[in-house]
Amino acid sequence: MVMSLGLFLIIIVLAFACEFIDASVGMGYGTIGAPVLIVIGFDPLFVVPAILLSQAVGGFAASLFHQRNRNVSFSPRSKDLKIFLAITGAGVLATIFAAIVALNVPKVWLTTYIGVLVLAMGVFILINLHFSFSFKKMIGVGIISGFNKALSGGGFGPVVTGGQIIAGHKAKRAIGVTTFAEVPVCIIGFITYVVVKLIKQDPTPLLSRSVGDIVRSVFSTSILRWDLIVALLVGVILVAPLGPLLTKKISKMKWRYILGPLIILLGAWVLIKTYLL
Repeated sequence: MVMSLGLFLIIIVLAFACEFIDASVGMGYGTIGAPVLIVIGFDPLFVVPAILLSQAVGGFAASLFHQRNRNVSFSPRSKDLKIFLAITGAGVLATIFAAIVALNVPKVWLTTYIGVLVLAMGVFILINLHFSFSFKKMIGVGIISGFNKALSGGGFGPVVTGGQIIAGHKAKRAIGVTTFAEVPVCIIGFITYVVVKLIKQDPTPLLSRSVGDIVRSVFSTSILRWDLIVALLVGVILVAPLGPLLTKKISKMKWRYILGPLIILLGAWVLIKTYLL
């Protein structure tokens, strides 16, 4: 589909709104943005890498402001940094596997699983269900969320934020960790999508192809929609300082009643767009 100036501006507003939600409460950018873009008419295999790259940039910028606002601490010995490393290490490996799977199998059963999982986590938070904290649980959260992210462009934030809170981590810190953890996971997912697409497009071994040929292919319309990527990047960069500021201002007691219903809605949205849209 052709990107008109009006649609370009609409996508900027969409990215701004989704990233504001994501940076504020640790979820929503891909889970909301990806299906909306698909409903508009963009091919899912262009939408997911565009979401991944733009969220990596937006997540990095928002993480700096979360640190500045003291919502989270990534000092060398902090618990937040250790959780980030556990989630990221497991999530990156799961992302590579899921990106390959997403390009080769139907998604209906896998997106159903994401919707049910996210919805259940929202219910757990709302009823204030908690489990004892362990880094093994955080590794499990990283595997599930990384798989979700590369598979559909969403499902990372609700699982990582919700998983940390259910395991007893403070809500504001969980949001800051999630925002930062999205960055390496999204970058690896984006690179994997590009590499797999290049291989599927041309059977010539990738290492045998010239650098110039690879660069031309990456910037061709058959691999990525750069007009879509640019529109998303503009939106996420503009909103970067605002989300973490809202996180700082929301009181501790309100988080369960904000995040629980929101995660339930996101899970329901994934199921609705899978079967009805």
